[in-house]
Amino acid sequence: MTKADIVSALEEIAVLLELRGENPFKIRAYQTGARALETMEEDLDALLEADELGKVPGIGSALIEKIATLRTGGELPFLESLRDSVEPGLIEILEIPGLGAKRVRKMHEALGVDSIEALQAACESGAVAGIKGFGAKTAEKILSGIEQRAAYAKRHLWWQADAVARPILEGLRSLPQVKRAEIAGSLRRLKETVGDLDFVVAASEVEPVMEWFVSQAAVESVTAQGVTKSSVRFAGGLQADLRVVPEEQFAFALHHFTGSKEHNVALRQRALARGYSLSEWGLTQKDDAEAGPTGHGIENEAGLFEFLGLAEIPPELREGVGELEAAEGGALPDLLEPEMVKGVFHNHTDASDGRDTLEAMAAAAKELGFDYLGLADHSKASFQANGLDDVRVLKQLEKVRAYNASGSGGAHLFAGIECDILKDGSLDLEDATLAALDYVVVSVHSAFGIGEAEMTARVIRAIEHPSTTILGHPTGRLLLRREAYAIDLAKVIDAAIANGVIIEINANPQRLDLDWRMWRRAAERGLHCAINPDAHSTKGLEYYRAGVNIARKGWLPAAQILNCRDLAGVKRWLKERR
Repeated sequence: MTKADIVSALEEIAVLLELRGENPFKIRAYQTGARALETMEEDLDALLEADELGKVPGIGSALIEKIATLRTGGELPFLESLRDSVEPGLIEILEIPGLGAKRVRKMHEALGVDSIEALQAACESGAVAGIKGFGAKTAEKILSGIEQRAAYAKRHLWWQADAVARPILEGLRSLPQVKRAEIAGSLRRLKETVGDLDFVVAASEVEPVMEWFVSQAAVESVTAQGVTKSSVRFAGGLQADLRVVPEEQFAFALHHFTGSKEHNVALRQRALARGYSLSEWGLTQKDDAEAGPTGHGIENEAGLFEFLGLAEIPPELREGVGELEAAEGGALPDLLEPEMVKGVFHNHTDASDGRDTLEAMAAAAKELGFDYLGLADHSKASFQANGLDDVRVLKQLEKVRAYNASGSGGAHLFAGIECDILKDGSLDLEDATLAALDYVVVSVHSAFGIGEAEMTARVIRAIEHPSTTILGHPTGRLLLRREAYAIDLAKVIDAAIANGVIIEINANPQRLDLDWRMWRRAAERGLHCAINPDAHSTKGLEYYRAGVNIARKGWLPAAQILNCRDLAGVKRWLKERR
């Protein structure tokens, strides 16, 4: 197992122990051990070989043997026994947003709740509200969480769905019978979550293509296999549909199955106004309906849009939000490309809850083609993330300056911090500390449940702090896991513009916050953006590409994105702002 896998196993043990009602000190030992292992700088194998793992603060003797067993890939009977001792339904209940192990155990002990169905019934009957320390409001939140989970179960993160889809597309294109193949649906439109995968293929022979598709090694079940369409389901629950069409219909089918529904309706209406009926099979003249649909010599989507008097509309803009009018008037945006991003600012190292060193992050950034990298570890209020106090922040600042002076060859480093916005809107570090840094990202990490007015005032107060540079993940949402907290984004955007503060696109695939739906109007009013991966490892730096997706969907111009500036441009902007 990797170190990350071992950390996950220790965290799972802690959760299972809490579900069983074990000694709190024992539970805390595993939580502390997981945290210590995740953040330690020493080489794990070297410590194990030298029998010195016990010298790492937070890793006691009870954990050393288990960590060693997991590291060598062996089964851990203790963990397997724990899994067997806890009813699977309780683990499933933990998937409900807002429920932790302690509350799940309390409901199980008081009411015998052992499944989501039983929990829902207990909430609806008033039984949960009657448990000491719960109440009607808690029961309502649980019911809302159950509803969210049911909705989320049908969706998948874009990043994960894309990782499944790309090899399938490559496999289809490699088949000798396939002339053209593309991904369609919400994945192609770069939606933040995806219901299923859609593939459209033009092929000379259908049967071998369908047979390859349903016979992929990762397929768990075949739900349909036909002449024009087949459907399969993968182990994670993601469904994929394949449609095979004649080559002359390919452009029409690809456009139709890319969507969105709203975009397709608008384009069909435009076609009707010009005397044609548009479908996935082609164009049919209204005064010659008996002739049926034909391709009219259209070979690709660009040709279809041109036939209807429009500039080609990129898939990510096809959401029924004025893109046809823009395409007719020559007002479609120049969309951001990944290579335009010259660096990123919101990233974590092993100084807080990241997994890699400052040096490793800088080297990885350079390998991605970045000219610079900003480091923004957590501040001290995020104690669960090993947040930095003022002394540690200033020490890291010195380390960043020394790295840049060393000429080590990695990306240039900017010294920042992700500073917690406290409940009253004040910031978590001393003003002098914040002023010494190159930039400051401010974020909410606690007290999500306060009302909209209080949360809005809290965030605006933080925006108004003279050292604030960037507002991080402004709604706090976790896609498919946690809804955004209540906040008046219009007022927050106004405050950011007034104070010259940037709002980020947090490009972590679970966040993608601020949402693309907000950006077009906000950018028109002058709001600036930074695309940040919120990376907690070298691998996590690659998430910036998901942020580019959101910028594209939000019609964001490169001129209003800070990290489209080169190193000299960023240095100049930061200096002028201060």
